[in-house]
Amino acid sequence: MTRPPLAAHWGSDPRESSLPATADALVPGADEIWLRAVDIAAPAACVWPWLGQLRVAPYSYDWIDNLGRQSPRELTPGLAPLAAGQRILIAFTVAAVDPGRDLTVLTPGSALLPRMAMSYTLTPRGEDASRLVVRIAIDAPRALPGPVGRAALAALRAGDLVMMRRQLLNLRALAERDARRRVA
Repeated sequence: MTRPPLAAHWGSDPRESSLPATADALVPGADEIWLRAVDIAAPAACVWPWLGQLRVAPYSYDWIDNLGRQSPRELTPGLAPLAAGQRILIAFTVAAVDPGRDLTVLTPGSALLPRMAMSYTLTPRGEDASRLVVRIAIDAPRALPGPVGRAALAALRAGDLVMMRRQLLNLRALAERDARRRVA
C-alpha cells in the first residue's frame, strides 16, 4: 500500500493515521487508506445518534447523493439501534457496531466499483466534546488496471473528500445544535 496524497487525510492528525480500525480487516491489503476527521463541541452521546441517521440519509450534498431530498435535520423517531447487516449510506451494509464508539460499513465492490470499508470512530474529549475519525480502506477498481485504475482511484479520493467533508461538517453542526438544546 502506498501513502496517498494529503487530500486523503483531511482533518486527521499524524497519530491517527497509524491507528488501526475494523475497516482495515475488511479490506486486507487495501490499495489506499483515507482518513477524515472532525472535532465536535458536543459529547459523544449527542453525536452517536446522528451516525445512526446515516441509514436515513447521507448528510453530504443532498442534491448529489440524496436525489435532491434534504437530509432530515431532526433525529428520526423510533429508528432501531444500529446492527450488523443493516443497509446504510445507499450502497453499504453495517459490518460491525460498538455502540457509542464505532460503526463500520462495507461495500463488497464489483469489477468497476472498488471494495471499500469505512470505520466511523467516535472518541470522547472530556464531557462536552468528541472527535469523529473516519478511516476508509479502499481497493482500486479491479477492471481498471495500471494507470487507468490509479486515475480512477484518484478521482474517487477527490470526490470522497468533497462528500465526506460535507457529511462530517453537517453531522458536527447537528450534534452541536443538539448539545446546545440539552443545556438550554
